[in-house]
Amino acid sequence: MKRKWEAKLKQIEEQASHYEQNPLPSVYRPRLSKPGDPSPVWKLFPRQAQAFNFVKSCKEDVHVFALEHEVGEGQRVYLVTTYVEFWFYYKSRKNLLHCYEVIPENAVCKLYFDLEFNKVANPGADGKKMVALLIEYVCKALQELYRVNCSAEDVLNLDSSTDAKFSRHLIFQLRDVAFKDNIHVGNFVRTILQPAFHLIASEDDEDAGGVPETAGRGPPHFSGTPVQQGASCSSLSTAEERGESWTRDSGRPEGLGSATPGSPDLSFLVVKNASGEKCLFVDLGVYTRNRNFRLYKSSKIGKLVVLEIAEDNTFSVPRSNKISEENQYFLSSLVSNVRFSATLRILTCDTPMNKQKQPGHFNSTTTSVENIEGFQASPYPEIDQFVLSLVNKNGIKGGIRCWNYFFREQLLVFDICKYRWCENIGRAHKSNNIMIVVDLKNEVWYQKCHDPECQAVNFKSDRSPLPAEVRLSFLLEEEEEFTTDETMNNKTKSPQKPPSSVSSKTEFSDADWDDGIDDTCFLEATEDAELAEAAENSHLDGNSGGEEIPDELLVEVYKDS
Repeated sequence: MKRKWEAKLKQIEEQASHYEQNPLPSVYRPRLSKPGDPSPVWKLFPRQAQAFNFVKSCKEDVHVFALEHEVGEGQRVYLVTTYVEFWFYYKSRKNLLHCYEVIPENAVCKLYFDLEFNKVANPGADGKKMVALLIEYVCKALQELYRVNCSAEDVLNLDSSTDAKFSRHLIFQLRDVAFKDNIHVGNFVRTILQPAFHLIASEDDEDAGGVPETAGRGPPHFSGTPVQQGASCSSLSTAEERGESWTRDSGRPEGLGSATPGSPDLSFLVVKNASGEKCLFVDLGVYTRNRNFRLYKSSKIGKLVVLEIAEDNTFSVPRSNKISEENQYFLSSLVSNVRFSATLRILTCDTPMNKQKQPGHFNSTTTSVENIEGFQASPYPEIDQFVLSLVNKNGIKGGIRCWNYFFREQLLVFDICKYRWCENIGRAHKSNNIMIVVDLKNEVWYQKCHDPECQAVNFKSDRSPLPAEVRLSFLLEEEEEFTTDETMNNKTKSPQKPPSSVSSKTEFSDADWDDGIDDTCFLEATEDAELAEAAENSHLDGNSGGEEIPDELLVEVYKDS
C-alpha cells in the first residue's frame, strides 16, 4: 500500500513539474491545423476601416468578411480571418448565414457580374438564355480587347432566383488573367455595354415619337463595339507593353483584325423594373470600393434563398484529395482570391478622367500621391519612393510603369521601366523588363522579371529587408500617432460629452458609429446569438484575446459538423 502511494505521489510530482515548465495558457487557443502552424485569427470589428487596418498589421493570410445582422435591419459587423478558418465554421451553414466577401480597394480581382430582373415585369424573359448570351458576348469582348480566350466553362454561375426575381452571380475563372481592381472591372463592363445604353435611349426616343437609332434582334457580336470616349482597355503584360490600346479615337490595335461597322445587338439585356421603366439586366452598382459581395451558400437578410450553383453552370473544379469539392467552389467564388504569379496578366480599363491623370510612366521627379489608384502612385508613396531609389543607379533613371496590389499575399508588385538589370543573369536584359515585389507582410522586397528564361526557373532574387521608415508597421504607427494627436487637439478645442445612448463601459466614441451602413452599432450587433460570444471574447481593442475563438462556439460547431 505504501509503495502504491509513493508511486502515485511521484507521478503527481512529475506532472506538477511538467506543468510548471509548460504552463497552460490563460485562454484556450483552438487549432484547426497542424501543431507549429500559426495561431488562427478570428476578430470582429464594428467598422470596415478598422478591419482593414488590422489586416495590414496582421502577419497571417487573413481577409475581411461582412456579417449581416438580423437585429437592426441588416446592420453589419466585419470579421477578419483566414479562408481556412472561415470555411471550417461556414461549411455547416448553421451559424454564419448572411455573409459577404469584402472586395478590397485597389486589389487585383476577378471579372464578376451581378444579374437580376423582376419576373412579373418581364413575363417573356428567358433568364437562362440571357445569361448564356451575356457570357458569349463578354468572352468575345475579352478576346477582341485583350486576346483572352474563355468560354462558359470558365464562368462560375451561381443562382439565387425566387418566384418573383431572377438573380445570378457570374465569376470568371480566367487562367493567369485578372483585372487590376474592381473599379477597372466596372469600367470594362460599362465600356462593352455601351450599345445597351444607346438602345435604351433610342427606345425611349421611339416611345416619345422619335426614330430609333438601333433595330434588330439578332445574336450578339463584338466587332466594332463603340466604347466610352477616351476609354482605354489594355493588358499590362501584353498590349500595353507594346503601347497598344483600343479607343474610339485610335481604333483597333494591330493584330486584332479590322473593325466592322455597326454595333452588337444587346437588346436581350434590356429589361423592365417593377415600375415598368427600362433598365439593364446587369447591375452596375457592384463595382465600388470595398464592395460587399454575397458569398456562395449565403442568403440575404430576411431571405431563405441562398446562392447555389446554377443548373446551367458548366464550370467545374478539379478533383482533389486534399480539399473538398464544396470548399473549392467556395474559393472559386471569391472575387479577390487571386494569387500573385510572374505570368499573371493584369487587365486594365480606364475612364477618360483616370487616363488624363496617368502619364504612362512616372519617376522620382514626377511622383504624385494625389491619385492613389492606377499607374501614378500606389497607396504607399513612401514605398514608391524607395522602389524608385532602387532603379535610379549608375546614371540610369528608371521609373515605375505601373503597380498592382495582391490582397491575398499583401504584395505590391511594381512593373519597372527604363531599368532592366536582372540579378539572375548579372546584367540588364536587352528587351524584357523587371519587376520589384514588395512583401508588406514580411517587410522584405525582391526582384523578378518578365524574361521567359528567368520565368522558366521561377527566379526571384534574395529577399532584402525594407528600410525601417517604409515598413508597414512603422507607417501604421505614425498614422496612429498622428490620428491620436489630431483627436487630442480636437478635444481640446471643442470638448464633447459622451452620448447618453452609449454605455459608459464601451470603448468607442460617438464618432465611431457615424458612418452609415458600414459603421453600425456594434453593441446592437452583439445581440445576435451566433456572434455574441465571439464578439465578447474579441474585446475589439486589439490588446488581448482578440484572435481567440470562444470555446462555446467551437463546441457548437463541432456538434453541428
